[in-house]
Amino acid sequence: MWLKRISILNYKNLEQAELSFSRKMNCIIGKNGMGKTNLLDAVYYLSFCKSATNPIDSQNIRHDQDFFVIQGFYETDTQEPEEVYCGLKRKQKKQFKRNKKEYTRLSDHIGFIPLVLVSPADSLLIAGGSEERRRFMDVVISQFDREYLEALIRYNKALMQRNTLLKSDIEPEEELMVVWEEMMAAAGAVVYQKRKAFIDEFIPVFQSYYAYISQDREEVSLAYESHAAQGDLLQLIQESRQRDRIMGYSLKGVHKDDLIMRLSEFPIKREGSQGQNKTYLIALKLAQFEFLKRTGSQTTPLVLLDDIFDKLDASRVEQIVKLVAGDNFGQIFITDTNRDHLDKILKKIDGDYKLFEVEGGMVTERKEEAHEAE
Repeated sequence: MWLKRISILNYKNLEQAELSFSRKMNCIIGKNGMGKTNLLDAVYYLSFCKSATNPIDSQNIRHDQDFFVIQGFYETDTQEPEEVYCGLKRKQKKQFKRNKKEYTRLSDHIGFIPLVLVSPADSLLIAGGSEERRRFMDVVISQFDREYLEALIRYNKALMQRNTLLKSDIEPEEELMVVWEEMMAAAGAVVYQKRKAFIDEFIPVFQSYYAYISQDREEVSLAYESHAAQGDLLQLIQESRQRDRIMGYSLKGVHKDDLIMRLSEFPIKREGSQGQNKTYLIALKLAQFEFLKRTGSQTTPLVLLDDIFDKLDASRVEQIVKLVAGDNFGQIFITDTNRDHLDKILKKIDGDYKLFEVEGGMVTERKEEAHEAE
């Protein structure tokens, strides 16, 4: 899958943009705050039906405007044209269409255009709470496994209903509590099994990418922890009910799952340098690309690399450049404030690329500089 062209109107600080892209490498330069990340976010929106940076849709409309529109014109790996449209007016329901036909459920679109985003916000995967690491698993698995996404939706619905009962001033009805607990346990078992299978297969791919970028300087590990590994999930949830009632929320279940990230034998959150943390995160995301590429729809994912070279030494930058310039990757969008990084990549690209500049929300293609880089 590759994005041939995008049309953007009033999205964040981007007033209007009509851009045609290279099917291989698209480099976007500009100072911080000019709109580089917003351009990548518009591409992300067309894959996930939401922003990567702001989940409140109305706040993604440009200031003093009443709507935004994003349209993407794609070509599949089998050269079939695809058009994706998203439009939002203030105080109205979001419209999302594929080939002019509106989706009844946005979840039906997830996975159609597989995409991997690497951005500074990924630091939360290490520094943030367990919900960030669960979201990482959810984003990957949901793009190739419809059953997983539907089980996750069922689980979250049951969890929300059970938590509502737990917070109630009056004692919840036993039958109603059991209904939601059984739904949590059934859906949670599916979520757990699929997360476990994914992580078991994902770990060696991730470790090989880390070893390549770091040139075998350190060893890293990744492990999956879940209450569901402790025994029957329904029994665990029901045994915790009395304590949950005191707390007002559910203490047991797959909504508490976590990924344990280590450098050597120690938590990378505590022991890792900025460069090691950044390497760990990039290796996670490149492994995500590799995994999506060989599962599900057999569609090569788009890769968005937002300001990834900060905090990395020259040797690690060089290793990443070799990777992304290689034949393994499909269409890539990469932003940086530093032309030197992008020029190094362009010199290694044997084929098509485009160079864009973003300033004050305006995006222009720099054709003359692209030729100079050759």
